[in-house]
Amino acid sequence: MNIYVIRNNHRFGPYDEKTLLSYVNNGQVLKQDKAIADSDSFERTVGFYLKRANLKSHVQNKGNVLAQLSAIGSELIFPKAKLFSKQFLSDQRFLILALVGLLPMIIMTIPLGGFFIFYEVSLYFSIIWGLFFYACFKTHQVKLKTTLNVFFLTQLCVFVAWDLLGLPKVNPFYAFTGVHFPFNLLGYVFGVGLTEEFGKMIPLLIILRKAKEPLIPQTMVFYGLMAGISFGVFEGVQYQMTVNAEQTYDVSFFLNIARLTSLPFLHACWCGIAGYFLSFAHLYPKYRRGLYVLAISIPAIVHGLYDSFADLGAISLVMVFLGLMLLMMYLKQSVDYQSKLRQ
Repeated sequence: MNIYVIRNNHRFGPYDEKTLLSYVNNGQVLKQDKAIADSDSFERTVGFYLKRANLKSHVQNKGNVLAQLSAIGSELIFPKAKLFSKQFLSDQRFLILALVGLLPMIIMTIPLGGFFIFYEVSLYFSIIWGLFFYACFKTHQVKLKTTLNVFFLTQLCVFVAWDLLGLPKVNPFYAFTGVHFPFNLLGYVFGVGLTEEFGKMIPLLIILRKAKEPLIPQTMVFYGLMAGISFGVFEGVQYQMTVNAEQTYDVSFFLNIARLTSLPFLHACWCGIAGYFLSFAHLYPKYRRGLYVLAISIPAIVHGLYDSFADLGAISLVMVFLGLMLLMMYLKQSVDYQSKLRQ
């Protein structure tokens, strides 16, 4: 019987069963390799044809264990020359794995407590989100220095505006957050949503003003995501120090993990939308007023709707999904926006 071995979509052969058996015994062909006979219409495996011919394979060991290890060689077992080479130490996958895997261990060795330990844990989750967003939304314009500036500048702006200046107290709409639906929408949209989204926009406006080249929408979406993550860290720590601390141990533990992972994502999606429209406002300044309005109003509305229905799990999840859908749809429609705004 003529049998062909298939590797990487290429056929080799034909071989009869005994020839195949010799190749398997020599380790040149694997029983799991795909194969097909002239008489068959679909692929099988080499092992299938050997079994059908009542042939049993036996791969001979090439020497004892020490001989095999010696054949492999010390440079492959412990490649010391390459292990400490600049090329390997700058490998992106290695650095990401090291950062994600080792950072919690580093945090455990730092003798801090209270606010700082919560902040460290929040930073860890923000790094994971940041790496994920970088993999999904990076562009040739994205720079590490700018990313770090956006992240920490957002936290500085929020700290000054919230903790030092008491910005939420200045906005009268915050008073409506304590009333019943639908009037609480005024508080959560024009109070919480508008104020928080404006705070996250400030670093993006600074980045755009200082940019040395026009920043495309996806670049600004990425920086918006970073600003949102940063705000989520700030808010997550605030929750841990206040609301979560009043709960029982198990509830507090769950809320800490849930909020540290979800809040950066929520704020990132909303601020990513803001970054999208801010980019177009600077690319097409004739429409900047309308685009600025969209940059602040759409995130504020989605944010406010989410907060308004936060106690109704299913509806709040719909609001989260809506924000994510809008962000992704806007990115897909970038060409359509450009065509429209060029007119």
